Amino acid sequence: MTQHEASSRSGEQPQPAEGAGPSDGVRPGGEAVPDGLWTKCSECGEMLYQPEALDELYVCRHCGHHKRLTARERIAITADAESFQEHDAGMRSSDPLGFPGYRDKLGEDEARTGLREARVWGECAVEGMPTVLAVMDFSFRGGSMGSVVGEKFARAAERAIERRVPLLVFACSGGARMQEGIVSLLQMAKTTAVVSRMARERVAFIAVYTDPLTAGVFASFASVADVAIAEQNALIGFAGPRVIEKAFNIKLPPGSHTAEFQSEHGMLDMVVPRRGLRPLLVRLLRMLSPDSEEGIE
Repeated sequence: MTQHEASSRSGEQPQPAEGAGPSDGVRPGGEAVPDGLWTKCSECGEMLYQPEALDELYVCRHCGHHKRLTARERIAITADAESFQEHDAGMRSSDPLGFPGYRDKLGEDEARTGLREARVWGECAVEGMPTVLAVMDFSFRGGSMGSVVGEKFARAAERAIERRVPLLVFACSGGARMQEGIVSLLQMAKTTAVVSRMARERVAFIAVYTDPLTAGVFASFASVADVAIAEQNALIGFAGPRVIEKAFNIKLPPGSHTAEFQSEHGMLDMVVPRRGLRPLLVRLLRMLSPDSEEGIE
């Protein structure tokens, strides 16, 4: 699935949400507003007051659309305040194939997002419980998985095994990173192998699917978590619906690539709204931590 196709389902662009203002800089009545004070829902087009949107975790109060979050925003609403300690923040792709223009594109994304890669990982506390947290960011190369994204996941998993604490991953991606060719595809095997090691060591792995999750990331580590959760109406699937319909000359049922459809057909454990996600994760972490006394019902 291409980054463009993953972006175009709801009309959103893969841009970070910090400081986002209205696309036209005016209130619905035409009155000018200060930059960054209002933002527009990409699904229903309603104008949202930025402080209120933040209070609602960027879920539209008119239509319930879940705006894509950056990695930093996701960490801020998940980890306990000031508890997140990032690892490997400076790790960058070495451009293993010397792909034309790739370094320039990486530089552009670095300047725009403030990130070095499409995954941020580190250690934190969630309601006081030690947790290894790894978050993907669609605004950096469409969340595509190259050598660095795969390596960061492997290191996060190995740290969870070492500390014997759960690994919590937020996954969103347009798939493998084409500019890294076979090196990118190898990350599917690498990440799946380290999850197998986690299973042998009996260390819990929780994956949260966020919009969009497709192709090689969906088909590798994200699909083999102990618990798989998705945010409401997230696009989830291996290949995009347009690709499938064109390749096989078929018409897919409505909503075939939504989180709700995947849950109905056994590909997910549950679908939750963003507001209810952290309380659910807290309970799961309590049940799945090695020293937990709560147990699984």
